[in-house]
Amino acid sequence: MKNILIALVLFFGMVQQMHGHNPGSSHSTRGLREWHLKNGKHLHAYYLHSGEKTVVLERKNGQIVEVPLQSLAGPDQEYVKSKNKSIQHLNKPVNSVEKVVPQTPLKQEESTGQASKKSMILLVILLLTTLIWSIIYIVKKQRFKSEFTLRSRALALVSVSGFLLISGLLVFARGAGSSQYSRAGNNAAFLDSAFTPFKPAVNTRWDNNYFYVESNGIPAHNMMVGITSWQQQVPLPQCYIGTNAWSIPLNPVMASVPVPVNNKHFLRGAIALAANGIPIFNPYTNTGVDAFLDGQLDQWGGHSGRADDYHYHTAPLFLEQSAGPITPIAFALDGHAVYGSKEPDGSSMKPLDANHGHWGADGRYHYHGTPAAPYMVGQMAGVVTEDTTLQIIPQPAAKGVRPALTPLKDAVITGFHSNGNNGYTLIYSVNGSVDSVVYSWTSGGLYTYDFYKSGVKTTSNYQGKAPCMMPSGTTYLNADAVFSVYPNPARDNLTIRLTSQTGAFSIQTLSVIDLSGRVVFRQNNFSENISTRNWPGGHYLVCIQTNQGIAVKRVLIQP
Repeated sequence: MKNILIALVLFFGMVQQMHGHNPGSSHSTRGLREWHLKNGKHLHAYYLHSGEKTVVLERKNGQIVEVPLQSLAGPDQEYVKSKNKSIQHLNKPVNSVEKVVPQTPLKQEESTGQASKKSMILLVILLLTTLIWSIIYIVKKQRFKSEFTLRSRALALVSVSGFLLISGLLVFARGAGSSQYSRAGNNAAFLDSAFTPFKPAVNTRWDNNYFYVESNGIPAHNMMVGITSWQQQVPLPQCYIGTNAWSIPLNPVMASVPVPVNNKHFLRGAIALAANGIPIFNPYTNTGVDAFLDGQLDQWGGHSGRADDYHYHTAPLFLEQSAGPITPIAFALDGHAVYGSKEPDGSSMKPLDANHGHWGADGRYHYHGTPAAPYMVGQMAGVVTEDTTLQIIPQPAAKGVRPALTPLKDAVITGFHSNGNNGYTLIYSVNGSVDSVVYSWTSGGLYTYDFYKSGVKTTSNYQGKAPCMMPSGTTYLNADAVFSVYPNPARDNLTIRLTSQTGAFSIQTLSVIDLSGRVVFRQNNFSENISTRNWPGGHYLVCIQTNQGIAVKRVLIQP
């Protein structure tokens, strides 16, 4: 029996070495490192990822800290550099190292799948060895005084072996079920792929820290229809361009204490930006009421604010129809993506945490939009900065041209349409009377509001800032009118067929880019068939450059 106990101790020692995880922890203690700072301080933390100027670490208690790279001691700086080199080497593209967009350093996505399989094999071998060794010991040594004693000890041996087997399987299941994530940051190509379906109504650019989105704040869909609690505000174009563009962090950092999105926090300004360039506000208005339940929102979940700025208060789930179910419909201002009813890999939405999100298989945290409260973001999972009014900064400012009005009781908006390129008509009813607001603006910034109430017209004029023009950027063509790709998802090859309308274009290049922004295939002349046999599984962008612009389609390659 003594030998069986020794085997039991050895078994759990090997299991602990194989799995090396504390309950509730996503790191092996072997990844824990003592970091030395130039000021003499030090900290114990796991390496997550780094940018050009900072390194992001995670303490054992799960707290995320961001440390300036230059504040680290020399050996630790060299460690970070070598880590980045190895990660970049692992992420080299299959056929090319050409970069088509600037990007932040790629992050390594760790997986326990292979390690778990190896651990299971070692576990089975250990159990079988222990069982066989014990049986041989019993039979060979014959150290039993009676048949009863022999049966008892054999039964004890079988019980211990069964206990070992069940415990081992439980340990394996725990280890296999807990993924290690690299907490991968965003990169410009990943974000740009979400906004591409809505270009040129939006324009994108980026630097090392932020991804910038420019728009005029007016969506392609209709607005205002269906509002039953109207604040008498109407949509005006906004100048979300230049230094007043939307800023999405390229390297989001998880907050140690998430800030709730409720009737106290973030009541001013946006908490996210939809992929079509429209800001998304807290579900609660600045008066502390749920805008949807209060009847303040139109059929698309939006309305106009005090600056006549159009924005959503719920998740714009309808954008899935334009972008597809596996493309983000928005990005929160903490840098994390918002998906609709599907996961990024196309599977059904997994259970959500208190933030209304979870970690994805791609190593990125993301939120999900749902039809019911909290609709999109329950708590800000990432680090954000609030100003004195509890608004997230940085973010652009909407500017109105007239004083905000007061709510119009019992008004129901029944119609809204454009009057050309510089005005709209809004139709509403109050107690059976149908009235309207007709408003327009000039290139010089003169805004005219004509109010029709019970057949009586009143006019108000306001001098405001001249309407801004969206910057000219790359022209994005309707991909469906240019080419088709099949099969999608694909495994060994892609077939690309040009449509009949492509005859008007001159094909210049055909490229396939992964979501890290690296070219995996490029040809200056058109190629109908592309072998994908050696490509890692994942999402890719097929881009055809013509003399009139770029057409982009997203495809999935299955491993």
